[in-house]
Amino acid sequence: MDYENKLVLAPMVRVGTLPFRLLAAHYGADITYGEEIIDHKMIKCERRINEHVGAVDFVEKGTDNVVFRTCSLEKNQVVFQMGTSNAVRALSAAQLVCQDVAAIDINMGCPKSFSISGGMGAALLKKPDLIHDILTTLRRNLDIPITCKIRLLNSSQDTVELARRIETTGVSALAVHGRRVADRPRDPAKWSEIADVVAALSVPVIANGDIFEYEDFHHIKVATGASSVMVARGALWNASIFSADGKLPWEEVKREYVRKSISWDNDIKSTKHTLKEMIMHYSCLELPEGKAVIKSDTLADLAKLYGEEKYNQFVQEKRLFDGSR
Repeated sequence: MDYENKLVLAPMVRVGTLPFRLLAAHYGADITYGEEIIDHKMIKCERRINEHVGAVDFVEKGTDNVVFRTCSLEKNQVVFQMGTSNAVRALSAAQLVCQDVAAIDINMGCPKSFSISGGMGAALLKKPDLIHDILTTLRRNLDIPITCKIRLLNSSQDTVELARRIETTGVSALAVHGRRVADRPRDPAKWSEIADVVAALSVPVIANGDIFEYEDFHHIKVATGASSVMVARGALWNASIFSADGKLPWEEVKREYVRKSISWDNDIKSTKHTLKEMIMHYSCLELPEGKAVIKSDTLADLAKLYGEEKYNQFVQEKRLFDGSR
């Protein structure tokens, strides 16, 4: 994995599944992070080849619950992001998936209560010794790049000190979200404090925060000196933000996402959640489209809603043909 001059899809819970990662890559993302997967959940999984859709699934044992799905198309660019608070458990989870992904990332920035209450995410920012233990354990035992994603601490000096400690573990890159734990998305990202981290480190820094147009990739690189740039909401609202040719109409992007969800048999709840997030940015769920998405029970329902019935039929017929050979 090369972390220089890369456009990166950020990890997003319930959004960063295989179809959305491939959607971002389709429009120009170089590196795509999956949604955060908790180590407790991952170590209960077994690896299965899904010949039905041509994917590799990590399925909760004794169930059909797919916790993580990937495929050969994204092998060299997908990052498995993990929530953890224990080095041994993190290693067990990482060893399950390390042959199928390009890198492993540890979430150290999630401010959500479910993450912090388990000692994961942003809770790790206050535990530098545990951070060191987790990252060094992974680095010593795995042959793929190890990275982590942090938020800003209370002062720029504190953030720099933690970043330097993280660098000593041998990570391949560090992603920095330019907000503190208490900040809300509407609060401006503090690019200047990301710049302080960049100036203090020799490893690549991935800058994250307030990227809404393709031009912002350049603006934040100039402002921070970061090696690469990561985008979350800007990509969720229109994944073609990664395209140097400019954004496509969001209606077209939505249809492409529906097609990819059909192709990879994405979970209907995840697909609906992502579509609703797209709709809420541009429109309203109370309008006919939003109501129709909410009422949809299957991917076939969504295919009908977005005029992709022929594509859905083609995919289903191809699976039947391939399965009969």
